[in-house]
Order: sequence, then structure tokens, then C-alpha cells
Amino acid sequence: MSVNGTARKTRVLLVDDSKVMRKAALKMLSDEFDVVTAEDGVDGWKQLEGDTAIQVVFTDLSMPKLDGYGLLRKIRTAEDPGVSAMPVIIVTGAENDDAAREKALDMGATDFITKPFNSTDLLARARAHAKYQRVTKQLQEQSTVDLLTGLANKNGFTERLKQDISFAKRHQQPLSVVRLEIDDFKKLFLSHGKDVADTVVMHVARIIRSRIRKEDTAARIGLAHFAISLPTGKHEGSKGLADRIRAEINATPLNLGGKPLRLTASGGVLTPEPHPGLTAMSAMEECQQVLEAAVKAGGNRVLGDVDIHKSKADVLLPSKPVPPPKAEVQAGQVRIDDLLVQVEKGNGAAVTEQLPLALKRLLPLFRLLNERQRQQLIQFLQKLGEPG
Repeated sequence: MSVNGTARKTRVLLVDDSKVMRKAALKMLSDEFDVVTAEDGVDGWKQLEGDTAIQVVFTDLSMPKLDGYGLLRKIRTAEDPGVSAMPVIIVTGAENDDAAREKALDMGATDFITKPFNSTDLLARARAHAKYQRVTKQLQEQSTVDLLTGLANKNGFTERLKQDISFAKRHQQPLSVVRLEIDDFKKLFLSHGKDVADTVVMHVARIIRSRIRKEDTAARIGLAHFAISLPTGKHEGSKGLADRIRAEINATPLNLGGKPLRLTASGGVLTPEPHPGLTAMSAMEECQQVLEAAVKAGGNRVLGDVDIHKSKADVLLPSKPVPPPKAEVQAGQVRIDDLLVQVEKGNGAAVTEQLPLALKRLLPLFRLLNERQRQQLIQFLQKLGEPG
């Protein structure tokens, strides 16, 4: 990779409270690596949060404010998978015995280097782990499978959903999309650690896999987020499937040190019309809105887009329907009905000059449309503008 013809250096973070050690490492690494430094764990964590280009971390163990153990813990329990999987090389000194190394290893240390280090050892570790990280990122970008669960990953799911949408459009078949989220997963992750969190994710993935058909596609698309594409899936049946998965997650607690760890999940189900404007992205975004409604409603439940639209309609419609007044909607001083009459007569010139006022008046109605309805309207208007 290069910038303006110059090779971009791999960025390495060195965290050490000794100014002498920071200067020494900077001198040894700077010819080959882009080195940023921090004087303690708190400063190091701020660097990681604000700089997505960092690929490798070297950290001392004994530091004020936040020591190397604390920094390592924050990295390994980070919600961002790119941070939590980052190579962390522990720099040990004479005061750090085998027990200290074992503790760091148990917490997820990637490698160790001992003070005083030389340039050969330091460069070797930086090269090895920077190369590993780059290769890992490339493989993740190319792969369509989530390594933890064996389900599709976000890239793989998006591609499959595109195919399912094309099939639904071509054959005028129904299609449902499901999004599931493990409730309170962040709290669970921080309370029990990455290993337990990974076990929970794999447990939920197994339940999902056991419930779907061969033609369906399930994926892990986030830390604790799953998605399912159900070609030919009608709304009620798809919602029923999602609710059965939710119920099984709730009914099968994990054994955590002899104590049951009970889990709940929330789900959103979207069954969009196969209109020309439907895309994988728009379907996922609209399904996410349904999922968010389920979470806001208290979690441990499944809602469908039909439920959401019904609830919106209940709010918007008066309790006793009132017949709309005839021909009283106006744009400025021009009645909408009069404009429609002119359109039917083919008098477009008379209508064109009034369009800005008419569209301004109709904007509140447009805002009431959901994403799918807006896409349908846009497609309809585009067809009207086509010649012939």
C-alpha cells in the first residue's frame, strides 16, 4: 500500500512509562515502522480509541494509572473486533517473574519481549505480528464465513441477500429478512469476559443453524447480531420461525461454573415487496428499525414490519374516522384537484409553474412513508420520466 507513491509504514503503539525505553524503541523501529508512544495504559487506550491505523501494541506491565494488565484487559474486552483481536506484545522486566507472564498469557497476551531488548528482537516481533495482522485483515475482507460460528459473515450475507432479492423480483416470490440480537450482550461481555461471550455467540449460532432450511442463509453480522435470509418466506411463517429461535435461546441456559446463564434475544422480521428499488442495504436497514423497536419495547420478543406499521397507523389515525373534505387540499391558492384536472387535459405548462407550491404542501405526506414505500414512489416517478 502506498500514499503518493510512498510505501505506508505499519503503525505500532509502544506503551511504557520510561522515557528512555520509549526513545530507544522509537530509534530501533522508526526506519521501518510508524511508531506512536504512550506513557501509561490510560494514554495508550486513548491512542487506540482514536487511531484506527494502529496494528500492533507493545506494552510494559508496570505502569502508573493503568498498568499493562489493565490495558490488555481493555483491549481483549473491546467491543470492536478489530481492537479485541489486535496483537499485544508484553514487555517484561526483571521484576516480572514467570507468574507475571503466565497471568498475561491467560489474559490474552500474544507474545513477550524482555528488557533490555535489542533492535533485532524488537524488529522481529514487530515484523511478525504486523504481517499477521495485515494478512488477517485481507483474509477477513475476502472471506464470506465468520470464523467463530461458521455462519456467513456480513460480506457473505450481503451477497447472498442480493441473490435472494433478485430471485424474489424475477419470480414474484415472497422474501423475509430476520435480524436477531442477544439482549444485554455488552454487559455480559464485560462481566464474564471474551471466552464466555464467544461461547454464548456460538451457542446462539447453533440454535439458529438447527432451525433454518437448507435454502436459507444465516449470518453473524456483528458482535452479537445475526441475520437470516428466508427466500419464499411469508411474513407469518418467518415471524414464527424467529420467535421459535428466540424461545429456544431463552429456554436453554448455558452452564457457567455450575450456574445457569440465562439468555434472551430480540428479533425483527421484514417481508418487503419485491419492487425495483429494493436492495440488500435498504432491506437490512429497514429490518434493523424493526429490531430496534423490539429492543425498545423491552427485549426478549420478536416484532414484524407489519406490527410496526400497524402501530404507526394506530397513532396517526383518529379513533373515529372522519371523511376527508372533498377538494379542499390546497397548494398556495391552487387546489390539488385543479392541478390533477389540468394534468388529465394535457396542460402540463400550467401545472409546472405550480409544482413547487404543490410539492411543499405534499411533503408532510411523503415523510409518513416508510423506506420501502419511498423507493416504490421514486421508481414510479422515474418510469413516468422515461421517454415513450
